[in-house]
Amino acid sequence: MANGNSTFSVIGADVTIKGDVSATVDLHIDGTIEGDIKCASIVQGEGSAIHGAVMADTARMSGKVVGSIAAKELVILKSAEIEGDVHYDALTIEQGAQVDGRFAPNSHRQSAPAPAPAKKPAASSDDAQAKLQIAN
Repeated sequence: MANGNSTFSVIGADVTIKGDVSATVDLHIDGTIEGDIKCASIVQGEGSAIHGAVMADTARMSGKVVGSIAAKELVILKSAEIEGDVHYDALTIEQGAQVDGRFAPNSHRQSAPAPAPAKKPAASSDDAQAKLQIAN
């Protein structure tokens, strides 16, 4: 559990939430969420759907997700269908899980160096044109 206690919130199968969800405790989702989720820990039920980004310390996904997932510890179960990029520190994927997106460790996502700037040509009257070409 998130804080060493047994506090958690449940979103039942008959519940649809349109908007972002933020929780400081563990979250169990069996319903549908149309918005981003940020919580300590998330457990997603098989029949649930999330249309938005998921950010959590721990995540156990077994339903449909259309959006990115970022978690320190991520488990993708065989019933999961994910359409979006996945960022993680530790990752477990069960055989049969469907993921359509890119996988990247959180270290790449959070501290990736900026691309090196292009070398400037010597100053000339064509500088404005060169800048336009770089921007394209």
